Formats: sequence, C-alpha cells, structure tokens
Amino acid sequence: MTDRHHPVLIVGGGLTGLSTAVFLAWHGASATLVERHPGTSEHPKARAINPRTMEVFGAVGMAEAVRAGRSPISGNTDLVHVETLAGHERMRMPSATPEAIDRISPASWTLIDQNQLEPILRRRAEEVGVDLRFGTELVALSQDGDGVRATLRERSSGSEYDVTADHLVAADGSRSPVRALLGIGHHGPGVITELVSFFFDADLTEALRGRRIIAAYVNNDEVRGTIIPLDNDRRWVMNVSYFPDRGQRAEDFDDQRCTAIVRAAVGVSDLPVTIVGGSRPGWDISARVADRMRDGRVLVAGDAAHVMPPTGAFGASTGIQDAYNLAWKLALVHRGLAGPALLDSYDQERRPVAERTVEQAMLRFAIREGKRFEDVAGGMVSEETMTFGYRYPCGAFLPEQGTDDTLEDPFTPGGRPGARAPHVILGDFSTIDLFGRNFVVLANGGEPDWAAAATSAGAKFGVQVDTHAIEPEVPGFAERYGLQPGGAALIRPDGFVAWRTARRPADPGAALIEALRTVLAV
Repeated sequence: MTDRHHPVLIVGGGLTGLSTAVFLAWHGASATLVERHPGTSEHPKARAINPRTMEVFGAVGMAEAVRAGRSPISGNTDLVHVETLAGHERMRMPSATPEAIDRISPASWTLIDQNQLEPILRRRAEEVGVDLRFGTELVALSQDGDGVRATLRERSSGSEYDVTADHLVAADGSRSPVRALLGIGHHGPGVITELVSFFFDADLTEALRGRRIIAAYVNNDEVRGTIIPLDNDRRWVMNVSYFPDRGQRAEDFDDQRCTAIVRAAVGVSDLPVTIVGGSRPGWDISARVADRMRDGRVLVAGDAAHVMPPTGAFGASTGIQDAYNLAWKLALVHRGLAGPALLDSYDQERRPVAERTVEQAMLRFAIREGKRFEDVAGGMVSEETMTFGYRYPCGAFLPEQGTDDTLEDPFTPGGRPGARAPHVILGDFSTIDLFGRNFVVLANGGEPDWAAAATSAGAKFGVQVDTHAIEPEVPGFAERYGLQPGGAALIRPDGFVAWRTARRPADPGAALIEALRTVLAV
C-alpha cells in the first residue's frame, strides 16, 4: 500500500521532532510526524529550557503555555557537586543571575520536565493540523533527486505502507535508525558511562541544608550519579552509573540495591527510603556529533545529530534550536521562494554549534567525574556565552571580513552577520519580539528609503520583509547593531543577522535585493 505524498516527513516525536512540526506550521508548511512509541515521554528526562529557546517559543506564541507547565522545582537554582548530599560539597556550578540575563534577553530560564513539555508541543501540533502518527516506525528509506520514499509500520498491527515526501527530518533519537540507514557516521568520544535511573521517596530535608537543588552530582567510592528532585518534597529520581566491564548489569538493580545506593549518595546509612516503580532500563551518556546533518533530502536534528552529557542543560535546547533554524528554510524551499542550496546552510550553521556545545558539556561532565573546577575552567566558556554568544562560521548570511570568531560576549554584542540579533529594549518590548516569522529590516533612524527598499525587495522574491525604524536616541541600539545613522541590518526569520550596512548605501533597494538573493540562494 502506498500512502499519499507528504511535503515533509518527520521521524521522531520527541522535543525536536514535535518542535520541527510546530515551527514548520508556523511558517506555512505542512508536515507528517511518525513516532515509534505510542505516546509522548513518561520520564522527566531533560528539565531545563534556556532563555534563547524560550525566545524561540515566544516567537511562535508558545512561551506562556510552556511557562504554565513548568516544574515544581522551577524556583531552584543550585547545581552542586558533592561527595554525599549530607556531607562535603565540592563546588557549585556558576550560573547567570536573573539580572544578568535581563541584560541579554527578554526571556529567562524555564525548568519544565520533558514529560510535561512534550504534551504541550503535541497539543500545539494537533491544533495547527500536523498529521501525527504515534505507534508508527520507519523501517526502510530511499531517496533520489525527486524525493524520499519511506516504508512505515504500524506497531500495533504490523501492517506496512509506503509514503513519499519532498524532505525528511530525522529527529529519531541518539540511536537514530534513519542515520544508520543512510550510513552517516559520527565523531567524538562516544559512550562515556552506562546508567540506570529509578524513582524513590525520601525526606532529604536535613541533607539538603536549605539548598534548593536542580541536581546534585554525587561522586564517592560507592556511588557515581545524580540526585534530581521531582516535586521539591519527597519524590526524587536517581541516575547512577554502572560498569559492564566489571560484570555489572542494569537488571541487577533491584529495590534492595537501589535503597543502598540512595543511602550512600545521601550519606545517611539508615535513611528511610521507598523505591518507586519496577522498570529500570539501562541507558548511556554519550558525546558525539554526526559527520553531516544533511544527506540529500534528509536533514538530521536533535539527538540524532548530536548527543552530549546532560551537564549544562544543553541537549534539549540545542535540538529545539536545530528545528528553529531549519523550519523557515524548509518552508521557503517548499514554497518555491528559496533555492535548494539554502538547506546546505543548515549543516554549515548547526554542526559547528553542536561540536562546540558537546565540548562544553564534556568539560562540565569532567567535574561530575571528579575533576576540580580549576582543572577545566581554562577551556570553559560561560553559560551566557554558550546560550546567546555563538556565531555561525558560514551559512545563510553575508559574512564580514575579519569576523572569524565563533563566539562573542553576549553582554557586548556586535550585531555581526551570523550572530543572534541583539536584545535592545524598545519601550515596553524588545527587538527580539520583532523576529520570528518574516525577514526584518532594522534601520538606525527614520530613513524612509529603507521601508520602500524592504517592500521592493520582498516583492521581488515573494517574501515578507518588515521594517522598523529605531530612533537614534534608543539606548544601546546603534552600538549593539554596529550601525551609524542611516545604516540598517537585515534579520532572518530565526532572529539571526543576515546582513548589515553600517551606513546608508547609495541605493538601499539594490543593496537589500542582493543581500536577500544571497541568503535565499536564488
């Protein structure tokens, strides 16, 4: 049986796949999503969504819903490294204060469990008409210059059918079957440690000593693992490493052993503990990046493209931002408004970010494994820089000479092409609030030529180009965007700077047309 043709087929219904579907719909492109599991995740898994990702959710009208679903631990602030929870605290990881984030972004960190965020994304996908097929897996795949052909299997019945699509987004997790079918290799350290997770109830008030932890990384002679609060009261999850090379197995973690592990991690030998639930499948912490994130008509995103230790809370946000980078490009290509080469920029832009992020997660993981902060601090960049300060080395923008750095200080941004457009307060809103669906021209001053140029250039390519004249007296705008009076910056739909001219060119319309032509690859 052959099903109908689908513009975009998304394989994987986790955070990245569902986000891709929602973002594509936001840009007017339809998608079909298949997920092998019968529903969304039942495990908390990823729990921290960084402020840049909250900007992304705000751009598509979802920030309020995401914040409403935030975790009971959303007010917690401490990431601690301990020998035991009740004993010696080795260090606390530095984190940005709300006041510091306010200087960079109108958004903030949101702690929301993955099993709460995925249903929010699923509901939005259903509302915007995404064809969702849970309980369906991809079992075969081929592609040519005309499209993709996939064989899908309904897991409940075993029935198979073929579908065709113009493009396929592989968001099918760290063991990605799609990546394997395409023969895409990966590089990096690989598997670092094997773990088992289990839930438990206990009163840890005394051991916490007033700390409001997001996580406690435990490292002693008996336990190497992480204690994570679920309800800020009595329910916790414990992730603990085990070692197959020593004959240890995930199935050996019975209630008695789990109780002993909790007591050793907390540092109270007679702590009353109740182990909750019986299923404790093994999983692993790995670090690797796919050798390529585009293979013909297949785009690889999220954990299928990059996996990293959970230290730093980078993983989920990196995948969601993959989806945001890709969605506007795919939508414009499908609408015939951009050339196929625009999709090359997805790999060019996102793979270097993934590699840098994996590197930073590994440095933070080394502390979890027992290294001193001082031993790794030299290679570590700040949370704020990794969240807001990365800059694409090449891609769908017009680069400027002498700007090879892939990181910038987000507190003193330069507005360079390839970087996130800086946050500047405009009365009761931010420049960030202007981005998300269309191209945007930000002009330094009320030059009427820029409005006319944007209208003309947009009409030529069939895309919407909004214009906003920012008054010269707005604090920080000219400096953060690197513009003199009459200059302007072109911002992409994903909020990254595509092009700028520090001064007014002789012909703004012609200059903007050439910039758009390059960005759209037409």
